[in-house]
Amino acid sequence: MRSNPAGLAYPQAKENYVRRSAHSLSGNLQRYILAGIITVGPLLVTWMVFSWILGTLARAGLPLVKALDAVAHEAWLMSPWMQSVLAVLLTLLLLYFVGRITSLVIGRQLFNLVEAILERLPLVAKVYTSVRQLLATMTAQKDTSQRVVLVDFPVEGQKCVGFLTRTLKDTATGRPLAAVLLPNAINPTSAFLQILPLERVVETDLTVEQAMSMLLTGGAVAPDMVRFTAAANTPR
Repeated sequence: MRSNPAGLAYPQAKENYVRRSAHSLSGNLQRYILAGIITVGPLLVTWMVFSWILGTLARAGLPLVKALDAVAHEAWLMSPWMQSVLAVLLTLLLLYFVGRITSLVIGRQLFNLVEAILERLPLVAKVYTSVRQLLATMTAQKDTSQRVVLVDFPVEGQKCVGFLTRTLKDTATGRPLAAVLLPNAINPTSAFLQILPLERVVETDLTVEQAMSMLLTGGAVAPDMVRFTAAANTPR
C-alpha cells in the first residue's frame, strides 16, 4: 500500500510551527529578562549599598544605644527597629561632632598625631592612606585642583582612569610632576599612587561622579565620548 505524501505534510508543518514558537518564546524570555535586569539592577545595587551603609552605621552606634538603655531603662528602647534607628542617628551625630572637633586647631593637631601613628604601622598605613586619598578625591569640590585624568598604565598606549590630586616639582630639574591616584575598577578602595611628568597626563572633561560610576561598573556606565588624546596645552 503506497503512503500518502500529503498526509505527512501536516505533522511536518506542525513540528516546524512548534519549533518556531519555542524559539520565539525563548528569545522573548531572554530579551525581557535582560530588560528586567537592566531596569532592576541599578535599583538593587543602590539598595545593597545603602543597606550596607545603614547596617554599618547601626552596628557602630549599637553600643551607644545599649549604654543609653542601661541608664534610661525605657521600654521603647527594647524594640529592635528603634535601636537600629537610634544607632544610626547617634552614629551620625558622633560623626558630626568629630568633624566639628577636627575643624578646630586643637582637634586638628590631635587628629594629625593619631594619623602620624597610623602611618607608621606597616599594614595599616597602606590601607589607611589609600582610603583617605580616595575619599578626599571623591569628596573634592569642583573648584579644587583635583580632577579626572588619564595616564598610561599598565603599559604605554593603554589609558587608566585616575584622579590628579596635586602637582609637584622635581628638585633636581624643576620639572613639573603630577601625583595621580589610580583606583582599581569594581573595588576602588584599593588604588595605586603614581608620580609622573605632568605632560604625560591627559586631562579629561569627566566629573568625579562619572569617573566613579565607570570604575564601580567596570566601564558599563560611562559617557559616550571621552578625551583620550592629550590636548595641545599641558594641564596646570
